[in-house]
Amino acid sequence: MTRPPERYDTEICANYLRELGASDERILPIAEAALALASFERPRVGPSRYREHLKLLARDVGRHPAAAGDVAERARALNEIILLKHGYSGDALTYDDLQNANLMRVVDRRKGLPVALGILYIHVGRAQDWETVGLAFPGHFLIRLSDGPDRLILDPFHGGRICTAAELRELLKATTGAESELQAEYYTPVPDRDVLLRLQNNLKARLIQAEQYGRAVIVAETMLMLAPDLAELWREVGLLHAKLGNMRSASAALEQVVLRASEGAARHQAAALLQQLRSKLN
Repeated sequence: MTRPPERYDTEICANYLRELGASDERILPIAEAALALASFERPRVGPSRYREHLKLLARDVGRHPAAAGDVAERARALNEIILLKHGYSGDALTYDDLQNANLMRVVDRRKGLPVALGILYIHVGRAQDWETVGLAFPGHFLIRLSDGPDRLILDPFHGGRICTAAELRELLKATTGAESELQAEYYTPVPDRDVLLRLQNNLKARLIQAEQYGRAVIVAETMLMLAPDLAELWREVGLLHAKLGNMRSASAALEQVVLRASEGAARHQAAALLQQLRSKLN
């Protein structure tokens, strides 16, 4: 198993994330990885107090009387410790605040986005050896807690509620449009890598919307550490570097698109753009 960073040095965290990215494991040390990602925005903050807090959450859930019960009781233990005792909540008032997707700041402020809170639930659930996974539900991150054949879906952002099919349908329509209907694939567990990419994508999208391209490209490059084979992500890094006038970095990223993308329009477009950028370098 890849050892977590001893300190939040940029190079050390980058190597740690690349080692995770090279793994084909679906289960990763998800909270440690999220803290390493957070450190790129807060490089001088040490890991010890965040790790101690994660241990405290896990210990408190393990000591809760409901932790020995069925899957619904386990969900109650998670909710009562994370939300009630330690005061976490979904940040509905300042939802787009970048701090909501940085796990360090989520711990500091006790509030965050659905995926950030979900990472805490996943980490703490697994610390009890409970099967806890993120789902491929669009528009709003949810987790699934299982005990053999017994399963339930939790929404950490909305008070840790256990979601019925009707509530999931309502949530889907609210986040993706009134015409949307539930699909079987929305209940599919996703690898932890995808959960971490979803966390970072929240940051990247907001930074691009704010035209903070320099910060956005740093976030996108941390995503590549975890998922170096994603051609579309290489393309986005190339376009961001081009916006910043970093033509050599843009060209290098687009070369990766040409190497990694399957045959099709995306690959041909990247090759054409790469040719244009190279002409500007000569």
